[in-house]
Amino acid sequence: MAKEKKFSTIQLVEGAIMLALGIVLSLITPFKKLLPFGGSITLLSMLPICLYSIKYGVINGLAVSFLFSLFQFAQGAIQDGLFGWGLTAGMLVACIAFDYIIAYTVIGLAGIFRKKGIQGWIAGTILALVLRFFSHFISGVYVFASTGKIWDDLDFVANNKYLYSAVYNAAYMVPEIILTVIAAVILYNLPVTKQMLRPKK
Repeated sequence: MAKEKKFSTIQLVEGAIMLALGIVLSLITPFKKLLPFGGSITLLSMLPICLYSIKYGVINGLAVSFLFSLFQFAQGAIQDGLFGWGLTAGMLVACIAFDYIIAYTVIGLAGIFRKKGIQGWIAGTILALVLRFFSHFISGVYVFASTGKIWDDLDFVANNKYLYSAVYNAAYMVPEIILTVIAAVILYNLPVTKQMLRPKK
């Protein structure tokens, strides 16, 4: 991977716009009530970060996605009551790391194959979103499965923490990944968008 330049003024402006767009879209959860076990499917909230990473590269993408992760953490602490879940100090640290900081920061890896054309853009986007799923999966296995607080929702997999975490996180992550990739493919193939997303050297 070639060495990437530091943020320019235009990169900062576009980064701020994409970050703000991602935050706004993350607050729109039209399918939340349809999910049986919890979690939420947002309105393509990860796509702006993916687009930014593809245009300006992984380093810049990770910087913006890290800021996105901090917002998600703040939302989890304030809106979802993260600190009131009764987690031990170790579990809390692991939850913050794998459900927020790592899970959302890896979205910035979407531009890892950005020099490979549209196929690379799509592959990078899929990779980034799947990595987010695995980060939540790890949290489910090593944090929430051990608390026993939400096992009642998943009685049929209660004896297998790996299956439990896979089912719980896939219920919202798989639809979100599919919707994001479909939207990405459409945007990546539009002539105007394709030109706008052309990687900057």
